[in-house]
Amino acid sequence: MQEDEQGYIQDIAEMRSMMERSSKFMSLSGLAGVMAGIYALAGAWIAWQFFGFNPEQLDSNSTNISDLPPNLLMVIFLSIIVLILSIGTAVFLSYRNAHKRGEKFWNSTAKRLLINMTIPLLAGGLLILILLTKGLIGFIAPFSLLFYGLALYNASKYTYEEVRSLGLIEIALGLTGCLFVEYGLLCWAAGFGLVHIIYGIYMHYRYER
Repeated sequence: MQEDEQGYIQDIAEMRSMMERSSKFMSLSGLAGVMAGIYALAGAWIAWQFFGFNPEQLDSNSTNISDLPPNLLMVIFLSIIVLILSIGTAVFLSYRNAHKRGEKFWNSTAKRLLINMTIPLLAGGLLILILLTKGLIGFIAPFSLLFYGLALYNASKYTYEEVRSLGLIEIALGLTGCLFVEYGLLCWAAGFGLVHIIYGIYMHYRYER
């Protein structure tokens, strides 16, 4: 009788696991997080070392985009490159994970995950453009962290639970960067760089090995 009960419990656990896998996107790559962190740290270092990007020294009184620091456009272009590399790497490695697991990469769960991430990211991107036109450059880095964290938290119900914690950390760093604008680039490097690397290593060794 006891063996039958244990069998029922095991069957229920397996059914629950199958339902969770079907309702959540489990192909996210930890290595993609590591690579995104490396890209971000490299980008932050280039922005500071070569383009002299220092939020503390930026003029927040300019309301004309033509009055903005000339190197700022290079920093924005650099950020776009980091973003493209990060997304491209994440898509490629997650697709490879899905292929190894014999799962479809693009399914209804992936669509819901993308939608729940896209809405906060679009809102944040539009707000950053507004800040740019108003000359409030010091808040661009922390606001990108803040809305990225909101996107992760919003999408976490469709993937690993750890993504929710990652989102909360990014939100906290974004708020810290807003409070201490002079450390905005440092918070950005910590959030998109160091935290991503730690998270990616953890996810890789827990789920992909």
